[in-house]
Amino acid sequence: MKFLAITLIVHAPDPVTGVKKPTSERFREVIDNALLAEELGFDGFGVGERHERPFISSSPPVVLSHIAALTSRIRLFTAVTTLSLLDPVRAYEDYATLDHLSGGRLDLIIGKGNGTAQRELFQVTPEDQWDRNAESYELFRRIWREDRVTAAPRFRPGLTEAEVWPRPLQRPVRVWHGSATSEESVDLAARYGDPLFSANVTHPIEPYAALVRHYRERWEHYGHDPARAVVGAGTAGFHTARTSQEAIAAYRPVFEANLAFQKQMGVEPVFLTLEDFVERSSALIGSPQQIIDKVRWYHEQFGHSVLHLQADAGGLTDAQHRASLERFQSDIAPVLRREIPDPPFPWAPVLGLDPQGESPTPSLAPIPVSADR
Repeated sequence: MKFLAITLIVHAPDPVTGVKKPTSERFREVIDNALLAEELGFDGFGVGERHERPFISSSPPVVLSHIAALTSRIRLFTAVTTLSLLDPVRAYEDYATLDHLSGGRLDLIIGKGNGTAQRELFQVTPEDQWDRNAESYELFRRIWREDRVTAAPRFRPGLTEAEVWPRPLQRPVRVWHGSATSEESVDLAARYGDPLFSANVTHPIEPYAALVRHYRERWEHYGHDPARAVVGAGTAGFHTARTSQEAIAAYRPVFEANLAFQKQMGVEPVFLTLEDFVERSSALIGSPQQIIDKVRWYHEQFGHSVLHLQADAGGLTDAQHRASLERFQSDIAPVLRREIPDPPFPWAPVLGLDPQGESPTPSLAPIPVSADR
């Protein structure tokens, strides 16, 4: 099993202390968390994309390029690239550039994105967002693979023998499809033989498990080998300590502050108590053995081989968060790595392979930054 740390770069007051950090300090925190993830042995670091408050993750290729310059091993993920809002030609240019700067360490997770404000900002409607997402992905995919592209899309000007530069390093980049509530993204992933990443953060497991089952059914429908279907899954929260009592006591102020915020915003909470949240959500809160057991049970439902944790402290102190991540890597990850298989493709740059990566590829170094940084 592989493990990612992911941030959506929420820029809001700390849910417990009420203190809101300056924008530059919040970005610095994201970079520090990425460096910590590499130091502790995480396999990937993901940056979300949102174009509305309280997020400042509107430019993930810029953030990931900075992280690429300061790291050497960890793979870099988008979580998610909102292709329904973007010009696929421009998105390709950004990510092909990042692909080279990172030494081929880029993976994309794509999706239509959420939120009314960002839809309005880009003049995308609920009626056309899924069509835009599918069309943008098809064009993005072709540009990545073809040196010249002719296409007549609905939602952007047509292309005639168009060349888009730079040509990418990875041939092709691996694209995951983010899935939360709709079968459209699941079907798109299955159609192209791409891996799926279940959000798995808002509700109990049942609706997410149903979408994963649908993905596997559609995967076979499109003629793909069932053994090559790959699923990743998110978590709604994370904190581990020596005992479950310690973990729950530390996380209770975080949960209660988030619950109060949801009520203040007029959002109907799904989980009204911390105990219910720990029991029925995907949150991993408890002793190492409790977390191992919960991931095992989720794996029985999803068959996932990649798991993401929250990269941000999110109301915990920095010391609590770091200790929790360290304990995850020392006491939890080794057990899960032994018991749950990795995805059936190399965790390395994809150079001249098919999208499923049938054979190992060499590791490339990112372009270095100045030694006196």
